[in-house]
Amino acid sequence: MKIIEKTVLVEQIGLRITSLEVTCPHVAAKAQAGQFVVVMVKKEGERIPLTIVEKTKDSITLIFQEVGLTTKLLGSLAVGDSLYAVVGPLGKPTEVKKYGNVILIGGGVGIAEIYPVAKALQQLDNKLTVILGARTKNALILEKELRDVSGRVWVATDDGSYGKKGFVTGVLEELLEEQKYDLVYCVGPLAMMKKVAMITEPYKLATVVSLNAVMIDATGMCGCCRVTVAGKMKFSCVDGPEFAADQIDWDELEKRNSLYKDKEEHICNLFNLVQ
Repeated sequence: MKIIEKTVLVEQIGLRITSLEVTCPHVAAKAQAGQFVVVMVKKEGERIPLTIVEKTKDSITLIFQEVGLTTKLLGSLAVGDSLYAVVGPLGKPTEVKKYGNVILIGGGVGIAEIYPVAKALQQLDNKLTVILGARTKNALILEKELRDVSGRVWVATDDGSYGKKGFVTGVLEELLEEQKYDLVYCVGPLAMMKKVAMITEPYKLATVVSLNAVMIDATGMCGCCRVTVAGKMKFSCVDGPEFAADQIDWDELEKRNSLYKDKEEHICNLFNLVQ
């Protein structure tokens, strides 16, 4: 699994988003929109899940934000370096069919995850409206690519440097007042996805989210990615990563995802000291 192309999409203080194209024909042959791989940078390292953003016959493209120890190690690799392991494709593919009017919402690095879904939906002649959210203009990714496959693209930035000032949820509320939609597909921070679910619920609008839960083995064995959906325990890795937003216990999920935050920050600080 050799890196054949590397692009730093965003380089700011406290925010680095990188794209890697990796030779991986066994994954590329079967990967579908919505699926992911588990990556190990080194033999001694941890396993992390990353969405398959694009694929060719022999390679896959991964886009990630360098926020933890392993993503920082991954971002330090160069073209020609190899990954220790790539396992996949994992997770259930997106249910791609003719829905009609579809809103796709991507926040931050979650934009990378809606891109393959947008391409798949566009191929079945769905009418796509895309809402992209970022901290600032320079932190926005894949805008051109998503404009190429969708009818309308709205951008919201926290600081108002590009598009509308504010959040994607504000744009969503405006769009839902204008016309009827058949599906909302959303990927981003948990707080954003939870708010989207609250907004679409009164409209009885089908809303699907892709969960970025903590995973270890990604085969349903460790239980770290468990989430309560419709009152039943599910695993994001094998039952998801996509679920109906109105059936998720969001409060429980937020608590679970924050369990190891302080430990990860401590490890990352140690990593930064030796760089």
